[in-house]
Amino acid sequence: MSSQVSPQDVVNALRVVKDPNVGRDIVTLGYVKELEVGDSRVSFALQLTAPAGPARDQLVAQARAAVSALGVANVQVQVVEQAPARTAGHSLIPQVRHTIAIASGKGGVGKSTVAANLAVALNRAGAKVGLMDTDVYGPSVPVLMGGTGVPSVVEGRIEPPEEYGIKIMSMAFFLPKDEAVIWRGPMLHKTIQQFLGDVRWGELDYLLMDMPPGTGDIQLSLSQSIPLTGAVIVSTPQDLALSVASKAIAMFQKLNVPILGVVENMSYHVCRQCGHREEIFGHGGAREAAKKLNYAFLGEIPLDMSIREQSDSGKPVALDDSTIYGKAFQEVAEALVSQIVVADSKTGDEISIE
Repeated sequence: MSSQVSPQDVVNALRVVKDPNVGRDIVTLGYVKELEVGDSRVSFALQLTAPAGPARDQLVAQARAAVSALGVANVQVQVVEQAPARTAGHSLIPQVRHTIAIASGKGGVGKSTVAANLAVALNRAGAKVGLMDTDVYGPSVPVLMGGTGVPSVVEGRIEPPEEYGIKIMSMAFFLPKDEAVIWRGPMLHKTIQQFLGDVRWGELDYLLMDMPPGTGDIQLSLSQSIPLTGAVIVSTPQDLALSVASKAIAMFQKLNVPILGVVENMSYHVCRQCGHREEIFGHGGAREAAKKLNYAFLGEIPLDMSIREQSDSGKPVALDDSTIYGKAFQEVAEALVSQIVVADSKTGDEISIE
């Protein structure tokens, strides 16, 4: 290695490498750690707070190539996946790196369907994912995920069943069919605590939480129990739905929970026969609302019978990303990861060169 190559030269070279999910360089994002420059050798770690899926290998290859271009013969790159300070090592879920609430201001906007398909899309991208059904009044996750398994007890804790590689937990597993839940705040709070601390979630990149609609005790209990990475707000294009969604956003703001973005569900319909596109409930309202409120717009999901049919049969459309429906959820998942990376980078610092 040339004696002219310094640690600052290496850092400058690494600034050309950008995270494709975010569009910012890996130095500014705080990924580069433990830089060592020796005789014909450079080593450093890339610390990622959100799994990059296929992008991880791309980042490593580009970083190694950038440093090799300086004339370095031996470039060693180690990838370290570490939880951000906001969620790392919490006593209830010590191995869960990101906790994301999927919420809406009102019922009927397809929030649970979005939560289930986002979990599938993240899993297909290579992440370890859990899906927690916090809607004790109308739990639907087991149906949406084709739940055939049931929880078991291992060493005094609940082992969640897995569907499509995703760990799921829901009150539906413990209630007799068609029995109504009539609980007050303290019982709801205890249930949330048990779903977090008494379940063997293990090591997860993302724990998605399907929230009940509205602004109530469960949202408050969850926010008080663990530090949430952030919330995703699901809405339809209708003015009324957007108005109610704004109340959900205001609630999370008061609870100091970051808003990761807004999803417009039932955004449009494409005729299977002729391909004509119809905007049944209007279109673009959620995008405009997100822009007005200065939040990210994560994407739009079409309205189609196949989504309903596959949801009812327990086969999320995100399992097949070759369809426009599966691809839509994949794009929303990618946009969500980008927002998590940006949020995490705010807690990290650029590497310092003395």
